[in-house]
Order: sequence, then structure tokens, then C-alpha cells
Amino acid sequence: MSMPTHALDQEKLEQLQGKVIGDVAGSLGLLLAYLGDKLDLYSALREISPATSAELAESTGMDERYLREWLSANTAAGYVNYDAAVGKFWMTPEQAVVFAAEGHPACMQGFFQAVMSVYFDEDKVTEVFRSGKGLPWSDHSPCLFCGTERFFRPMYAMNLIESWIPALNGVREKLQAGAKVADVGCGHGSSTILMAQAFPNSTFHGFDFHGPSIEHARERARAAGVGANTIFEVVTAKQFPGKHYDLVTMFDALHDMGDPVGAAGHIASTLAEDGTFMLVEPFAGDRLEENLHPLGQIYYSFSTMVCVPASKSQEVGLGLGAQAGPKKLGEVLTAGGFTQVRLATSTPTNLVLEARL
Repeated sequence: MSMPTHALDQEKLEQLQGKVIGDVAGSLGLLLAYLGDKLDLYSALREISPATSAELAESTGMDERYLREWLSANTAAGYVNYDAAVGKFWMTPEQAVVFAAEGHPACMQGFFQAVMSVYFDEDKVTEVFRSGKGLPWSDHSPCLFCGTERFFRPMYAMNLIESWIPALNGVREKLQAGAKVADVGCGHGSSTILMAQAFPNSTFHGFDFHGPSIEHARERARAAGVGANTIFEVVTAKQFPGKHYDLVTMFDALHDMGDPVGAAGHIASTLAEDGTFMLVEPFAGDRLEENLHPLGQIYYSFSTMVCVPASKSQEVGLGLGAQAGPKKLGEVLTAGGFTQVRLATSTPTNLVLEARL
């Protein structure tokens, strides 16, 4: 085994080792948080806190010894708390929101589920590194589809109606009066359903190339009471039907496409003369050095495991990546035929671009 020929800086080495230990601890904390979500342990602890491991076992029907170890690991991670005087575990309101408040924007369980899915698919991604081929979205673990939807839905619920749409010129007024809308790459339909609920006078067409996701979207639309003004169809972004759309939306999907320029071109061809394309993409700067922070690491990592392989599995296979940045996204939209592109608004996690013909 070869060793570095120059002297090691012991302080820098120890700092790096400390970071790696923290990263390993975090990865194991995520795994146990995912397990706690699957078994509904956080919700159970929240309801009966403070509780011993035996009391949690009695409440959930789980094995006490496993729960004791799981609780101990969670306490060491800072995910739950322990009162040594009485031997009981408990959760703060903040911990309960992060680990057990389904649908809350701060709940991280959908995020954990999506991360776990890429671990499940590691062998597939290893192979495409060697072959240079792609990995279709449909070939990933189903945890990816569910986790992605669980993670994005609360953020869309928090921002889409009250912030993002109002940032577009004249769009909210059109939707209130009654507009024709296409939501391209709609997945499980969260964004489509939110808009349909907020603007009942408008009609919303949800399009996605993943059949099982469209089935979920149809079921959820009926459950949400918006079956009358939503239509879902399995079709690609370059082939979805219809003309004269007042608004076309796309949420966190363009960078996954093999031919984003072709998709933008088709969207442009379907818009009404005064129509608007709202593109929502992961937040990023235009240069690598602007994205060297924890969120950038997360986005680049998901892009390595999911987004670039998905793009390379399709025609053209551009591999835009999840950290394209506003300049590159604008170039894609301009190449697709849009003449006016602007950054309408942003959040710490998303860019919202408005494009017009």
C-alpha cells in the first residue's frame, strides 16, 4: 500500500477524520430515522412521552430490547431525549415536527426515504458508472417515487399558491378567471392538485411518463375532490397533447430529462400567444464554487445517483444535472424558443423561472 510521500498535517488530518465520523454518524442516524418512520415509532413516542422502552414496546407491540437500542441511538443523535433520573425518553415539539409531522414543511421523513432509495440502488448506479449508460427513473426503488413526493409536497404547499404563482406576471388573475394549465412531469400530482384546489375555475392537465405515478395522481385527485378539473395522462414532456395553454408548469423535473431543449421547445409550441412557462428547479449558482455547501452536496449527490443516470437513459442524454444554475437553465429555455426568461423568485431550495414566447 502506497503512502503519501509528503508529511501529513496532523491537525488537518484530525479535522477531516472528525468530519467523516460526523458523516458516518449522520448516515446511521438517517437509517434509524427511516426505520422509525416505517414502524411509526416516533409518532408513538410523541403520543406517550415521556416513556420507557418497555412502555413504548407495550404501546407499539414491538420488541423492547430492539426499541431500547433504537432509542439509545436516537438519543445519541439528538433526535430524542433521555431523562436519566426516571429512565424515560421524550421528544421536544421541534423533534416531533421533524420526525413525526407528516405533511409539515419541516418534516424530513420523505427526504430520508428518498435518500434510502439511492442506497438500495447502489449496485445499479455502480454499473452505469462502468458502462456509461443510463438508469431509467422507472428502474429505481419505489421508495424514490414515494420519498420524493413526500419531501416536495409540503414545500409546494407552502410556496406554490402564495408565493410562486403571484411572482409570475398576470398568471394568478388568469387562473382565478379560468385558465388551461399543463403540469408536465407531475409525478404523483401534488403540484397539480394544489393548483386545482386553489383555482377551481381552471382546468389542469397533469402529464408524466411514469405510469404508476399517474395512477397515484388520479387516486389522489379524486380523494382531494378535484377530479372534475384535473386530467392525468401518461406521456412524455416532448409529446404531451393540447394547444393554447395559458400556463405550463414543471417542478424539479427538467434536469432529469434526456432532451430538456426538446422538452422546452415542445412546451413553447403548446403555449397560447400570451402564455407562461413556470419552471421550478433546485436552487444553484452558476458555478461549481458557488454550490460547495451542504445543500449543494446533497443536490450533486442525488444528481449523481438519480438525475444524470435518468437523463442518460433517454434520447440525447444531455445530463443537465440538478445544479445547472439559472444561466444554464436560461440557455436551455432560449434554445427551446423562449425569448423572455427571468428569475421570478427563489427559496433556499428552489429557483423559479418565468419564460415567455
